[in-house]
Amino acid sequence: MSEIDAGADGADALHLSSQICFAVYSAAHAFNRIYKPLLDRLGLTYPQYLVLLLLWEQDGQTMKSLGQRLYLDSGTLTPLLKRLEAAGLVHRARDVQDERLMRISLTEAGAALRDKAMPFPDEIVCASGQPADRLMALRDEILALRDSLHASAAPDRGAA
Repeated sequence: MSEIDAGADGADALHLSSQICFAVYSAAHAFNRIYKPLLDRLGLTYPQYLVLLLLWEQDGQTMKSLGQRLYLDSGTLTPLLKRLEAAGLVHRARDVQDERLMRISLTEAGAALRDKAMPFPDEIVCASGQPADRLMALRDEILALRDSLHASAAPDRGAA
């Protein structure tokens, strides 16, 4: 029996407790429970917050760029952006040099939310009970895992 068959601790590989995907999934749910009251104060959902994070990094990004960075297709991103626009937080406009592109820009109100969100990272670190450097190392490991999984799922790999 291989280590994968038995799991690293000898547990059955098909037990829920052996699944890294479930560990990540359930941790994401726990994050959402922590973020919800924080984001409720701003009137935002978690996906809307992610869009604003990207726009706070660099305003005026294209919809395509936002979708790529968030791993969201246009069918998911468009209604999300429309809701942010209806809330007065972003403005959507065609690119003046290439009308095929939609540029997303922060409004004054959207930019102002950044200051209100500034304490969130420290609140998340506190809620985790982990030191910040441990969380940053964990983040780096999860990003490496994500990148490996995306590469494995790439359409050009084909099915075996």
